[in-house]
Amino acid sequence: MHDNGHMPAECAILMGLPGSGKSTFYRERLAGSHELVSKDLLPATSRRQDRQDALVSAALVRGASVAVDNTNATPAERASTIRIGREKGARVVGYFIEATTREAVARNERRQGKGRVPKVAIFACAKRFVTPTLDEGFDELHTFRVEPDGRFTEV
Repeated sequence: MHDNGHMPAECAILMGLPGSGKSTFYRERLAGSHELVSKDLLPATSRRQDRQDALVSAALVRGASVAVDNTNATPAERASTIRIGREKGARVVGYFIEATTREAVARNERRQGKGRVPKVAIFACAKRFVTPTLDEGFDELHTFRVEPDGRFTEV
């Protein structure tokens, strides 16, 4: 609890392959309570990580919960968001959306326009993806899978 008696803001970090279901998870589970921050929503500049960090920090300073929707494939990529969450007194919660490359490719094929990523991006991400652990600094870590009917179930 913060001094104002409210629960601390949540710094949610969505992790998973492109096409795993992270954005759908955000829309279904977090959109009503968390501001969305995603590098996909930022201009393609060389300073996207700095810009993302600034947006996360600003939201948490305002007391808003935030969800970072990127692949967040490695502990190094997740570290700055975890650090900012901790510094701002937020609960840092990881949501790992588990998917095989086959499942991610199939979901990606159903996307239209800019939502679809090149297949090679899915395989490249899978090669370097490191399954998140509590040791990275998360207060909570949840793993979900997308069922064939589209529902998310916690593993």
